[in-house]
Amino acid sequence: MAYKVLVVDDSSFFRRRLTDILNKDPNLTVIDVAVNGKEAVEKAIKLKPDVITMDIEMPILNGIAAVTQIMAQAPTSVLMFSSLTHQGAKATLEALEAGALDFLPKKFNEIAQNSDEAGSLLRERVVQLARKKGMVSRQFTAKRPPLVSSRNSPQSIQRTTSQVPKKADVYSAPVLQRSSGKKYKLLAIGTSTGGPVALQKILTQIPENFPLPIILVQHMPAAFTAAFANRLNTLCKIKVKEAANGDLLKPGCAYLAPGGQQMIIDGTENAAKIKVLEDNSPRVTYKPSVDISFGSAAKIYAGNVLAIILTGMGADGREGSRMLKNKGATIWSQDEASCVVYGMPQAVAVAGISQLALPLNDVASTLLKEVGHG
Repeated sequence: MAYKVLVVDDSSFFRRRLTDILNKDPNLTVIDVAVNGKEAVEKAIKLKPDVITMDIEMPILNGIAAVTQIMAQAPTSVLMFSSLTHQGAKATLEALEAGALDFLPKKFNEIAQNSDEAGSLLRERVVQLARKKGMVSRQFTAKRPPLVSSRNSPQSIQRTTSQVPKKADVYSAPVLQRSSGKKYKLLAIGTSTGGPVALQKILTQIPENFPLPIILVQHMPAAFTAAFANRLNTLCKIKVKEAANGDLLKPGCAYLAPGGQQMIIDGTENAAKIKVLEDNSPRVTYKPSVDISFGSAAKIYAGNVLAIILTGMGADGREGSRMLKNKGATIWSQDEASCVVYGMPQAVAVAGISQLALPLNDVASTLLKEVGHG
């Protein structure tokens, strides 16, 4: 049976275009459209779609308010469409906090080189999110506390847990009772779809005196990363900034890879710094790329890295994690049940690279124990 999609947008042209694109997939069927947020809430309750595509700027009730009401009354997987502007970035991050699972640029030429590729990406993303409707329903039925708006009040997202596939050379554990005793010089985190909420969940639980520098690679457009880093910085006890060329890696500071570029670790283990490189290569799909940043960390820090792969589509991070593990680094992954998309974590788990699979709720407490700070 095809997944049911509700398309919400005040533009009749965009509604028709989106409907035509989605209906090309036999696994998807657009069951209805809505022209504003109020109508979206009403139809979400009545029609019970598997996924909703939602515009942000709409009359009567905007997309952020609509998502908030939908999550309260009829929790559903939501994909936001956003403009790639600073204001669009802020609004999109608010929509993700309200409960939306993912976002895409409204101009399809900004996500792919041609319309066929953009359509395929869109359909794939919608199918992935439709499969997560049950997770969204459980999460919001349990009345998840809202994400925080103050520096000292970390939020909580309640998720279920499960074992990763048995073929993966990895074991699942809620917490480590004690650390491995290994010494680390760097914490590295890579993520994509579902990453903004996951990173916020983890980073808001890290204390100000955290002993390691942190690098963050989140697949995100260039217009979004500065706004996301600034938002995290206001919520977290540690400092969070968009990485800039020449930044020295300091304990208690997290460096977010800028969108559209590559973040490289350079220098020496005791005097490491960041290089931000332009990347126009068609061979590299992700900009920023987890593989590239993790690979550079392997060259500088060798085995003194704790690396974690969080929720995300695709397999970016697998080869970078492999390079790190070959140097003796520790690799963890998020478990399937708590991922929005179990792509990147599954890639490292099935390849036998990840040594531990963790529910999102347990990542922060477990890593703090592992680095001797819990």
